[in-house]
Amino acid sequence: MQTSRIRALARALRRSPLLIAFALGSLLVGLTPWLGVASTGPRPAPLPGAAGRQAAQQSPHHGVAPANAMEPTAPVLDRTGWTATAGDEETAGENGRAANVLDGDTATIWHSKWTGTPAPLPHTITLDMHRTAVVSALVYQPRAGGANGRVGEYGISVSSDGQNWGAPVATGTLADDASAKTLGFAPQGARFVRLTASTEAGNRGPWTSAAELNLLGDPGTPAATVDLPRAGWTATASDEETTGENGRAANVLDGDSATIWHSRWSGTPAPLPHGITVDMHRTTAVSALVYQPRNDGPNGRAGAYTVTTSTDGTTFGAPVAAGTWRDDDTVKTATFTRTENARYVRLTVTGEAGGRGPWTSAAEIRLSGPDSPAAHGSWDRITGFPLVPVATAVLPGDKLLAWSAYAVDRFGGSNGYTQTAILDLKTGKVTQRRIDNTGHDMFCPGIAMLADGRVLVTGGSNAQKASIYDPATDTWSATTAMNIARGYQAMTLLSTGEAFVLGGSWSGATGDRAGEVWSPDTRTWRKLPGVPAGPALTADPRGAYRADNHMWLHATSGGKVLQLGPSKQMNWITTGGNGSITPAGSRADSQDAMTGNAVAYDIGKLLTLGGSPAYENTPATRRAYTVSIDGGGQVRAARTGDMGHARAFGNSVVLPDGKVAVFGGQAYPVPFSDATSVLTPELWDPATGTFTPLASMAVPRNYHSVANLLPDGRVFSGGGGLCGDCATNHADGAVFTPPYLLGADGSPKPRPVITGGVPPRAAAGASLTVSAEGQVASFVLMRAAAATHSTDNDQRRVPLVSTAAGAGTYTVSIPADKGVVLPGTYMLFALDAQGVPSTAKFITVS
Repeated sequence: MQTSRIRALARALRRSPLLIAFALGSLLVGLTPWLGVASTGPRPAPLPGAAGRQAAQQSPHHGVAPANAMEPTAPVLDRTGWTATAGDEETAGENGRAANVLDGDTATIWHSKWTGTPAPLPHTITLDMHRTAVVSALVYQPRAGGANGRVGEYGISVSSDGQNWGAPVATGTLADDASAKTLGFAPQGARFVRLTASTEAGNRGPWTSAAELNLLGDPGTPAATVDLPRAGWTATASDEETTGENGRAANVLDGDSATIWHSRWSGTPAPLPHGITVDMHRTTAVSALVYQPRNDGPNGRAGAYTVTTSTDGTTFGAPVAAGTWRDDDTVKTATFTRTENARYVRLTVTGEAGGRGPWTSAAEIRLSGPDSPAAHGSWDRITGFPLVPVATAVLPGDKLLAWSAYAVDRFGGSNGYTQTAILDLKTGKVTQRRIDNTGHDMFCPGIAMLADGRVLVTGGSNAQKASIYDPATDTWSATTAMNIARGYQAMTLLSTGEAFVLGGSWSGATGDRAGEVWSPDTRTWRKLPGVPAGPALTADPRGAYRADNHMWLHATSGGKVLQLGPSKQMNWITTGGNGSITPAGSRADSQDAMTGNAVAYDIGKLLTLGGSPAYENTPATRRAYTVSIDGGGQVRAARTGDMGHARAFGNSVVLPDGKVAVFGGQAYPVPFSDATSVLTPELWDPATGTFTPLASMAVPRNYHSVANLLPDGRVFSGGGGLCGDCATNHADGAVFTPPYLLGADGSPKPRPVITGGVPPRAAAGASLTVSAEGQVASFVLMRAAAATHSTDNDQRRVPLVSTAAGAGTYTVSIPADKGVVLPGTYMLFALDAQGVPSTAKFITVS
């Protein structure tokens, strides 16, 4: 009788979203320490975290990090049998031996030699696992008893034999605090991992120390891989449910995470193990299997597993991957110990992750293989930041400005200061600074790149404040506060050189966040009562706090602005006088697309990507749309090709050749979570309307992530998290080299070189005589842009008319219409006939 009741409950849980939601909600409450409730379920021993710091605050937008954000997606590797050696260690004045980083006691430390003559920086410590394992991060716990020796600038190297070390797999700069730091890098097999400290975080002396070091294992798709195309694939299973539900094996290949394969559960359930075999119908190199659990409940999540391969479907060799996946809804990857040439790949599940019953299920299964740089691009090493880069802006001088909130890893309150950092793109060095003089916590702001190249940042945690960063002097200053307090607002520069802001319901009192305009001449804000935010909101079921977030704005001639999303209704906005807002039609058949984004890839042409009908907890879409504006102001929207992956919280970047790269995001948006992460970037081609996969990312980039075009034609992708003592804080970034820069062997392609004729400033309508070397077919202006919360309204690509004016010289015409070439700082690229760009020259157009 009791057994039948359990089976009935299990069937009800499988069928009832309400019961599943209740169960998951209870689990969330049980596992969320910010609510003051201790965890009731078994969990791995937590890594040491910072104590005594203000917890991340709840808000209508951000809420509390989910339970699966509290532990790293990658497993903490078992340190049994490991040893540690250091370049030097203190043994006279204290027990500062290297072995202390592996003893599980944060009170004992490794310290560089300090008695007598201190050993100079750099200092190294090497972990020997005495076995080869897939490694993806080093977790550094500073000493708890004092600040001396905290690591500042660092490098991480790996080796299979302890003798041959390649280039560092990660470099960066750490914040000068006591919190544990997760230093990620592209997953790879290694036996030895070495941490090199080049500076002490506070510059207190030539010292380095560490309380504990841990390593994380396989977190996701490995480096240098790409999703294999699934066209023509089939899937078969040892058993499948066809009576009680459509649980057929074929569902793992349909691109729809709402449909699942489920082992047979009606009648007498089929016992474990369960196997599912993917037949690619061709032999190809494969190096990883990606498993996406069902997103409607926990039953059947794969726990213990093995992966085997075959060329004939009959003979399967020894496992190429084996392990136990955690009991949560994050996407899992089995990285193969070696690349296999196979036609068949079989996943065999021997245990249900939660021990709930003899079931196995899967929403999607993908396979990855080695990438081709010329087709898929490549990723540089991971660069660590002393903060989570939630907002970024590209600056002249090959710099990238980044900031988070009042803290480097969390937000909350209105503290009146902001943590910032600058990455020098030439040297890779990162510097950190806290900005106090403006009294402005610039978390969740609006951003606009001004006509003179400065960066205007508005609202956020200090909701009425406005601050300006001047890259010429590397200084921050306050400007006049807005009339309306706001956060999560939309901003753009206007063709008039003024800055326009709209919406932003996260901060300030309730009520409509009507538009206003900032004048660079008077440094004051002018209200636009004729531009209420209401017509531009989505229909989010949770109301204005979710419906009013970082609208997509595109400035055009005469001070007008097209608001083209995320609401499915688009609107024309005028900014003269009291202003006005009028409908501009719907975005074709698109639903509201909150958490999606838009990018201007050509003059009067924009691409919108992904998003979801509501801010969170609704499936994202794979859909993309083009929005075009003709000379008469008519707006037309059409659906273009679908992305290979549904994405919310992703980022898009237009490249100098007019193609658009999209990075990161989640199939099912949940702030602060790395569940349902999309690790495969894609490239959209306006000539064909199709998306192609790019080389896989090593780190998820979801909520609070950014992406920016760099002056060398590459792309920075970074950030994600800012949720305090969670494991989904990604205080790092990486540079992606698009395929247009790479030959078949991964070596750089020859590029045009701009050698002269680019003044620091030019007027709209001016003609330039530009000298260049190499094969030059065209020129393009790319506006220096700023990104936050998946939105970058500053992006703009302007192809230029050019003619050859002699050997190695070209007459290049800048459009006279400031609605086309919006005032501000641009990167001027020369391109060859194949779209290979030069390194850019900065020019301010006004």
